[in-house]
Amino acid sequence: MISVPVNPAGLMASSIPCDRTAAEMYCSSEVRILVLDDDEAICRMIQAALSSTFKVDTICDTSQLADVLNAQTYHVIILDYMLPGLEGEQVLELLRAAQPDASIIVITAHPSIDSALSCLRARTYDYLTKPFQVAELQRVVHRCLENRGLLRLSEEALRESLGAVIRERRKGLGLTLAQLAQRTGVSLGYLSQIELGKNSASIETLYRISLGLGMKMADLFQNVQKT
Repeated sequence: MISVPVNPAGLMASSIPCDRTAAEMYCSSEVRILVLDDDEAICRMIQAALSSTFKVDTICDTSQLADVLNAQTYHVIILDYMLPGLEGEQVLELLRAAQPDASIIVITAHPSIDSALSCLRARTYDYLTKPFQVAELQRVVHRCLENRGLLRLSEEALRESLGAVIRERRKGLGLTLAQLAQRTGVSLGYLSQIELGKNSASIETLYRISLGLGMKMADLFQNVQKT
C-alpha cells in the first residue's frame, strides 16, 4: 500500500489497505493502464499507486491523446471527465473508437446526472468522484481486471482464501474438525492443512467438503471471490 498525502485536487490519504496485496495477485498477461488527467499531480499519484503491479502511462496534454491511443493497446483507461477544450462525451467516443476493449474508469470533481448518464451509455466500468481514496481506486482497478480474467489470486493466496471460507462455514455450523472429517471421509490432518492453506485440495476432496458443509462447490468458490 502506498501512502499518499491529502491532495486538494482530488486524491486523499488512506490507511485502508487494498483488498489484496500485489504479492497475492498475479497478472495473466502484461496489463497496461492509461491515466488521462490534465492535473500532473493526479497523474503522478495514480501512477505511483498502480505502477508496482502494472505498466502505467499518463497523459496530461490532450493534444498527445490520439497518438498514444493509436500506438498502444490498454486494458484500463482512467479518465478525468472534465478536460480543457474537450467535452466528456467526445472523449468517451474517441476512447471507444480507438480502444474498444479497454475498461474505462471515470473520475470527476463535478459529478452530475448528465455526466453519469453519458458514462452509463458509454459502458464505463465505474464512476468515481473527487476527492477519493487511493485504496478505493486500487480496489476498483483490481476488481475490473479480476472480472476480465486478467488478475487472479496466486496459488498460495487461493489456498489461504479457500481454507478461510471452509473454516468459517464449519464454525458457523458448529462443527469441529473431527466432525467434518467424519462427514466427509477426509482425514483430520488433511482437513486441518486445507483450512490453514498449507495444502491444496483435489476437486474430489473439495466436493466432499462442500457436501459436508451443506453447500454447492460453486458457492464455495463464490465465497472465495467475495473475500
